[in-house]
Amino acid sequence: MAVVFSYTACRQLSQMFAAIIFFHGSEYILAVGIHGKSNVTLKSLLISKNYLVAMIFSLLEYLIEYILFPGMKEHWWVSNWGLGMLIIGEIIRKMAIITAGRSFTHLIRVHHSEHHQLITNGIYRVVRHPGYCGFFIWSVGTQIMLCNPISTIAFTLVVWRFFAQRIPYEEYFLRQFFGLQYEEYARQVPAGVPFI
Repeated sequence: MAVVFSYTACRQLSQMFAAIIFFHGSEYILAVGIHGKSNVTLKSLLISKNYLVAMIFSLLEYLIEYILFPGMKEHWWVSNWGLGMLIIGEIIRKMAIITAGRSFTHLIRVHHSEHHQLITNGIYRVVRHPGYCGFFIWSVGTQIMLCNPISTIAFTLVVWRFFAQRIPYEEYFLRQFFGLQYEEYARQVPAGVPFI
């Protein structure tokens, strides 16, 4: 049985692949530009085994639903809403990386370095963790764009849980590095991921 994709399916899938390529490629390019090629590894592409499993699951969900319930993927306003979220999440995350500069890393710092500063200007005035906020919005937006109800719920819960564990861990070290300055900042500025 051959599956012929509609215009909507081609649009949604091409937007998804373009979003993934742009997200990871730009993360790597920014990391090289900020930290230098010798200080950047392929981990800066932010592709883990769990991430690959999640993306493969979302594509399988898309294909199964497209074959069994093709009309489900034709809700353009839902898909466009997801595309908007994806773009907003991407912008927030890249603003975080550019604003923080050398203070932004993909791995949590457990030792203070001389160029690590507490960034409280730009996007960091609005949210403490704009990189996480942007990724949360981006990842959920990818699934809304595909009109994937199961993956939308799964991505929301899994990504939220990841940040619910990561943010307190990271903030432990930020409190060690910056003391009362970070305490005051944390009191005034929300984390950027709901309920954290």
